[in-house]
Parts: sequence; structure tokens; C-alpha cells
Amino acid sequence: MVFTLNYEELIGINNKVVAITGAASGIGLATAELFAEAGANVALIDINEERGNSLANEMNDKGWKAVFFSCDVTSSMDCERTANEIEMEFGRIDVLFNNAGVIRRKTVVDHTEEDWDLVLNVSLKGAFLLSKYIIPIMAKNGGGSIVNTGSGWGLKGGDVAASYCAAKAGVVNLTKAMAIDHGKQNIRVNCICPGDTDTPLLRDEAKQLQFDEESFLASSAVGRPLERIGTPRDIAKGVLFLASDMASWVTGTVLTVDGGGLA
Repeated sequence: MVFTLNYEELIGINNKVVAITGAASGIGLATAELFAEAGANVALIDINEERGNSLANEMNDKGWKAVFFSCDVTSSMDCERTANEIEMEFGRIDVLFNNAGVIRRKTVVDHTEEDWDLVLNVSLKGAFLLSKYIIPIMAKNGGGSIVNTGSGWGLKGGDVAASYCAAKAGVVNLTKAMAIDHGKQNIRVNCICPGDTDTPLLRDEAKQLQFDEESFLASSAVGRPLERIGTPRDIAKGVLFLASDMASWVTGTVLTVDGGGLA
């Protein structure tokens, strides 16, 4: 049997310019590495300058193409500047992964206004702001793909995480609204909803709830059909699918990657 499928052509990521927020750790970093392996030029976006620059250097040492951009995604000025800097560096932006997020494990009663604003601003406002400035760049170059990071808790309620649930539910429906508005510009917009994944964010949840980290991670796997929590690369693979040509007729959808947890 002769196999004629060209996987590089099927994926369609080689030489594309991919901008990723929250790229200095966790899902963002795993996604940056996976896209770079697939031949993309990667714009690492994060507020952690020291870590971001170090990671970009490490990726370039591997023969990949990566540039770090310092950005506070809650700042309109920062997001506009970053979008322009990425365009100046690479000439275009083909993929945007709005992934930056934080969590505060508190009820509505226990939240401070500052807690609430932080979570909503990073996860939801950040996705709005970078999309606002990157969509015109995508559109003038013929289109592109946006993937937003939601959560299983954006699709159902969760305990002691009121602001996070609200933010991620907002991301889910923002995704659908953007897909409707920008399809005519050949821009696809989709949402990935991870389940519990072994990231610094999940380990920080354990600290906030005053649980032992390893016990907390183990308990997060209980009841899942695949009997484990996710790895950042598990989620990155889903992002790659949604951004790639394999999903060329997929927009406005939600991909749940959670080991069967919601099922």
C-alpha cells in the first residue's frame, strides 16, 4: 500500500505566525512548543519577562523560531502595542491563542472586588483586547484562526470558584459571538475547554484551598473515564487541531478535553 497523505500540508501550520498568551508556563508553553515543532513562528506573550525571554532563547537554540513579547493582557495599550510589534517582527499573524488566565478559589461572599476584577480581566477582557487588535491584522492578510481557552467550569458550575466560572462561561459565549462576526473575514474562532490539567495554575489551586498538591492532583483524576488528569501537551494537541487546516470548516465550537470528566 502506498500512503500519499502529506501531514505537513494537512496540518498547514508550517511558517504560520502563532501568537500565544500565558506562554511562559503550563498550557501556553506546551502549545508554543508543539506549534514550533510543527514549523510555526511563535510569538510568546506573557507578563513574566525574565521567564519569557529565557524560554524564547531555549526554543531558538533548538532551531525553532520564537520571539518573546511582554504584555499585560488587561491593558488596552499593552495589547495594541504587542499586536503591532508582532506584525512588525513577522509581517503577519495567522493564529491567536488567548490562553492567559488566573483563578481565585472563593465563593461570591468571600471574593473581594479586586479578586473578581483580576480573574475577569485576565481571562475574559484579555481575550477581548488582544482579539480586538489582532483581528484587523489577520483580516488584511486573508484570515486566520483564534482559539480561546475556556474550561469545563465554563460549561457547568464548580464549587468555590465563582469568578473563574463566570469568566470561563463568558469566554465560551464570546467565542461564538466572534465566530459569527468574523467568519466573513475568513477568521475561525473556537474554544478549547480543558479539564483539570497538571499546570502551575492547578497546583496554585491546591495551595489556595490548603490541600497537599499531590493529593489534590490525585483527587482531581477520580471519576474520570481515563482515570488521570491532563498534561499541558494533551491540551496543546487540541489547540493545534482547532488552529490547523484539519479544522478548516470548524468555527464557533467548543472542544472539551478533559479525559471524559464532563461525560
